[in-house]
Parts: sequence; C-alpha cells; structure tokens
Amino acid sequence: MISYNAEGVKMPAIKRRENSAWVKAVAASYGKKVGEIAYIFVNDKKILDVNRQYLQHDYYTDIITFDYTDDDTISGDLFISLDTVRSNAEQIGTTYEQELRRVIIHGILHLCGINDKGPGEREKMEAAEDKALNMIINGR
Repeated sequence: MISYNAEGVKMPAIKRRENSAWVKAVAASYGKKVGEIAYIFVNDKKILDVNRQYLQHDYYTDIITFDYTDDDTISGDLFISLDTVRSNAEQIGTTYEQELRRVIIHGILHLCGINDKGPGEREKMEAAEDKALNMIINGR
C-alpha cells in the first residue's frame, strides 16, 4: 500500500492512483514488489528536524528515505521537502511538477538498491531516474 500525507504543507497535486501504479511498475522493473510506502510531504523546517534527529546531518535536503525493505518487498517512509523541491526546480530550470516526480521516484530507487553517494553512483542514479521518468511519460 502506498500512502500520501502532508505535514505543515499543502498536499501536492498528485494523481495518487497513477503515481502508485508508476511506483509499482518501476519497482517491478527491478524485480521488487511494493509493500508499505509512505510519502510524507513536509517543509524545510521539518526535513531539517528529521535530518538532524535521525541522521545527525545539519542541512536541508529534498528527500530522506527510511528503508524498511524485506527481501524483494520494498517498504519505507519517504520524507520530501516541497520547499527544497521548489528551489531545486528553479535552480536547474525545470518545472516544480517535473522535479517533484524525480524526487518521488528517487526514494523508490533507493529502496530498490540504487545508491548515489559513492564513486560513479550518482550517474547510475540519474540514469535510473531518467529511465523511470520515461516510464511515466511513455505510459509504462
């Protein structure tokens, strides 16, 4: 089950049924099933609080993914700062909606086992994001 929650922000205009089907299709492309996924949309203050409390990081970020995956069933809590998504979209010259889609699937790709911190991993993550975004644009 995929749930969508907003804390301290207005819920973004997401077509939940379409988004959930897309998330399941992306997970399936990595041989994974979807268990319990919770999207929690927050503001910068909340994402900073979460980052400090649970990760001991003192900075803003667009997404924090808590991974509860068990074998081939992905599960997790995905905190997304809509403030950071908006500012990132402006900085890179894309729309808020496109950047939000990228961040939404970024967390799922982490749950599928794709990392982005080590050497060469960022490029792999970006390629995986592009592939996943093409799935929704081209109707899976």
